[in-house]
Amino acid sequence: MTRRFDGKVALVTGCGSVGPGLGNGKAIAALLAREGAKVFGCDINLKAAQDTQGMIRKEGGQCEVSAVDVADPTQVQALVESCIRQYGRIDVLVNNVGVGGSGAGPVECSIEEWRREMDINITSMFLTCKYTLPHMERQGSGSIVNISSGSAIRAVSVGSITYDTSKAAVLGFSRAVAVRYASRGIRSNVVMPGLINTPAAEQIIGKMAKEPPMKKLGDGWDIAEAVAYLASDAAKYVTGVELSVDGGLMAKMAISDEQYQDR
Repeated sequence: MTRRFDGKVALVTGCGSVGPGLGNGKAIAALLAREGAKVFGCDINLKAAQDTQGMIRKEGGQCEVSAVDVADPTQVQALVESCIRQYGRIDVLVNNVGVGGSGAGPVECSIEEWRREMDINITSMFLTCKYTLPHMERQGSGSIVNISSGSAIRAVSVGSITYDTSKAAVLGFSRAVAVRYASRGIRSNVVMPGLINTPAAEQIIGKMAKEPPMKKLGDGWDIAEAVAYLASDAAKYVTGVELSVDGGLMAKMAISDEQYQDR
């Protein structure tokens, strides 16, 4: 395996898995560590973050973790400061935290649900960037990878107003950061997962495995590999892009509401 991240520090939010198996955040943290990064991970569930930490340390990697509510400005600022104290810098920021919507539309969705999901899915990225970007500026380099969704650009079914809107906002936010900081040596890109077999989603999408043209679901390693590419020097001239990792689903996008609801 290559060592694309030797000497680099990666801050990964949502680094734990919500259940047994491999979620995107756990795979991202593990792959970056395997390739030499010192990883500082966080999750609202400390036990989930510690499971990831144990996996990385068992493989000989370096990882520190903490429990953080990424929608809380005070906790996010403390997270960034802890990473700087521990490792001295932040070269890679991966914003992986996200929650799914209830499926409600604008009439059915409560104001509380709207605000909660916006806070978790997009305000959290604003907060991590707010406190991390000054450190990257001082270094003169840095790479940000934000996790969105195919739902940001295509409605798979009737959709969730909160989820679809917040994931679309990730694209605009990431482009704005990319353009503003490009001349300062900092890149900002997006990975858009499709149907990925993770503990958080397997019951929802398990019956849809044949929908992508590749006729199978992706897994956490597929997302991790995309993140590692965008975060690495192999993508040094890549910023402001949205990379779909979906087995061709966005190219096809022929799932009707009736097909989705039948599942």
